[in-house]
This record gives sequence, C-alpha cells and structure tokens, in this order.
Amino acid sequence: MKRDSGQTPSSVEADLLVLGGGPGGYTAAFRAADLGLSVVLVEQRNTLGGVCLNVGCIPSKALLHSAKALEDARELVHQGIEFGEPKIRLEKLRDWKDALVAKLCGGLAALAQQRKIQVLMGEGRFTGPNTLSVSGGVSVKFRQAVIAVGSQPVRLPFLPEDPRIMDSTDGLALSDIPKRLLVIGGGIIGLELATVYGALGAAVTVVEMTEGLLPGCDRDLVKPLEKRIAGRYEAVLLETRVTAVVSQNDGLLVSFEGSKAPAPQVYDRVLVAVGRQPNGATIGAEQAGVKVDERGFIRVDAQQRTNVAHIFAIGDVVGDPMLAHKAAYEGKVAAEVVAGKNVVNDAKVIPAVAYTDPEVAWVGLTETAAKRTGIAYQKASFPWAASGRALTLGRGEGLTKILVDPVTHALLGVGMVGPHAGDLIAEAALAIEMGAEPGDVALTIHPHPTLSETFAFAAEAYEGTLTELYMSSKRG
Repeated sequence: MKRDSGQTPSSVEADLLVLGGGPGGYTAAFRAADLGLSVVLVEQRNTLGGVCLNVGCIPSKALLHSAKALEDARELVHQGIEFGEPKIRLEKLRDWKDALVAKLCGGLAALAQQRKIQVLMGEGRFTGPNTLSVSGGVSVKFRQAVIAVGSQPVRLPFLPEDPRIMDSTDGLALSDIPKRLLVIGGGIIGLELATVYGALGAAVTVVEMTEGLLPGCDRDLVKPLEKRIAGRYEAVLLETRVTAVVSQNDGLLVSFEGSKAPAPQVYDRVLVAVGRQPNGATIGAEQAGVKVDERGFIRVDAQQRTNVAHIFAIGDVVGDPMLAHKAAYEGKVAAEVVAGKNVVNDAKVIPAVAYTDPEVAWVGLTETAAKRTGIAYQKASFPWAASGRALTLGRGEGLTKILVDPVTHALLGVGMVGPHAGDLIAEAALAIEMGAEPGDVALTIHPHPTLSETFAFAAEAYEGTLTELYMSSKRG
C-alpha cells in the first residue's frame, strides 16, 4: 500500500481529512465515506492499522495464542497426556505472525479502496486551520478534520542506547529468546509480553514500582495471576524501581531500589513497558489553532470536537484509556458529527482486558475506584473452583464478581479472571449499558457447562438464589 508518487497529485482536497490510520482513524474514515463524504486518510506507516494492527494488539495476540498452546500442552501431563519438548522455530513463528498482520492490513487497504478513500502515506503536519502537508510534498485542503495520531511508548531517560533494550514494538519483533529477560513495568503491555517470552523459554523477571501488578485493577482479580506467574517467572519484584542500566559485553547490568530490591543483576535483554504518551505535540496542531496540553493530549467535548469547531480528535491522543475499541467508538461518533448527525459519546463503560494467563478483564466501576471515591456498592462473587467447565479446563483459580448499586440495584461493575475472561466481559458491558440488574442476568438462561455461567452465578449469589454453592444467608 505504498504511495505511488507518479499517481499522487501535489495537492488534494476533501470534505474530511483523517490524520492517522489506526483503529480510530480508519473507522472514522470508513464511516464518513459511507455517509457520503469525500475523505483523505493520511498515515505515516506504509500500511493502515496503526500501532494496534501492525505492532500491538494483533501481533501480540497471535504470539499469546502460541504461548497459550505451549502452556496447555505442558499442563496436559496432569491429565495423563504427555508430549515431547516442543521445538520452537522462531523464524517460522515470526513469519506466521507477520503474514497474519499483512492479511489484515491488506483487508483494510481493500476496504479503503472500495469506499474511494484517498490514502496518503507519510507524516502529516498542519499548516493552517484547513490545510495539512504530507511528507513527500503533498498538500491537503480540507473542510473538516479528525486527529487520530495515537501514542508512543514512554522511554526512560537514564537508559543507554543499546539494541538489547526493547520497547513493545521491539519485543513483538521476536528477534530472539533471551535466557534472562527483565520486564520494566507490571501493567498490561509488560505482562502480556512477559507471558509470551516466558512460554517460549526465557527466564522472566518483572519489576513494578507499585505494590501490585496491573495497578488500578482490583487485587482479588490480580491475585490468581500473581500466584500463577510466581511459580513460573524467575522473579516478580514489587515496590521496586530500576535506577540504572549499564551496557556490558555479557549483558545489561541493572540496579534496583526498594525495600525488597535484589543486588544488581545481568540480563540478556530488558523490555521497557512503563506506559505510553500521546502524539499530540508532533503534528503542528498549533498551526491549526488546536490546543495541546503539556503532556501531548488534546481535549475534546462529548462530540469529540476540539477547541477548533471543525477539527475533531479521537483515541489515545484525547486521553485514557488508551484502547483500540475506545478509539473506534470515538471515530464513529466524530464521523457522524462531521456528517451532520446529532450524536454524542455517551458510552457508560469501556471494558479493559489483560490477555495474560489467566486473562483479567473488568468493566465499569472497580472496587479500587469505589473505595477511593467513596461510591457505595454491594458485591457478590462466584469462584471458578465451583464451575464445572473451569475444572474441565484445569483452571479453577478464576473468579467472577459483580458490583451493584445498593439503592437502584443496577449493575455498576463486573470483574473476571480466568481463561477467556476477555471474551466473557462483553456480556457484562452490555448488561451495564442496558441498565440491567443482577436479577436480569440471573434469570437469563446461560448454557451449561460454560464459563459464561459464572456471570449468572455471581448474579444469583447477589439475589440469594444460587444453588451451585451453599450460602448461609439468602436474600429470597
């Protein structure tokens, strides 16, 4: 999908400019085109899909699938099925992952072409409130614009320039499997990549400066994950920070600080996953009059409109959570407003998933946030140790819990930990969006035996009608 300089004019004009071809950007472009607008989509990569498709969500899930298959095969020994030690052909694994990404990127290119969207490859910078220049000499004139430029990994300033120090993009390139790997950051990105490298044979250490992994997520949901990886990783260092990294011939010498910090250690590679920063300051937004704060975020209203009435912004650049599905939702809102529809961003909740092993997923209010802000709630939970389906998978460590408004009895939040939690959380998101009460979920017949039952069982626990466990006090 490279730009053909012989066919691309030096200037183009469109009803809508979309700057950034990630999940939010291409969704906005496609929706606007479907509504009859002429669209120019500018993307700095040679393919559409942004970070998520090219070097994020999709390649990481491909590798996580392979990692899960490896772990499942190893654990079948407990069920009387034994395999020989698997042979990992790294080049073939990379090729499979890259082919999957290429196929999806090609699909997006075809969808753009079918909609007659003009795609320009290159870096775009605003030159005025209605103009943008694209590297390579193309000028774009637009009536309205959507900024969807995403974010980039945060880099720690004290780190040396060394190819053995990786960010998430480098980690997904899978150039080799280090004997010892240090992951700096115990959030979603760091733990997902730790899952991959651990399954492929690396001795993994995770260092996190807060008191627990997945900061912000409820501790009871994180506990099964922490317990599982404690026996699989070389170390999990909590309330510890990295203070220095020195390049040596034999590896990277890392120094730590904290009450439980170990002595300096040598690692073959270091993966940095301490967060992402928005790209708002990189696009010449000031030339268009768009305000960008000191961190690079662009503030928007409920219609995704910036301080400049005809320019909108979506995705990572407008604030947390930095999630592809949030960006895509916002992209549709912006495109429909651009096309004259009276719509607003009125999503009640946005689900979050850590595709670790076990997966951790949550949506709506968390107990951590409720306690911090003083929101009243009632709670009910169902342990997967009482789930027949979970036990057939050999994974009874999971948990499903619900938070309920004590006055209205509406669902406020749901959390899950266990296999396929990321798939299961969608039902909970819909229930909250629809204003459902636990009774609505409990009275909905779920198939048996499935993991989806655990949501209904948690709702029955709240209602006092659960029969899968004995409960000394029942509501009725």
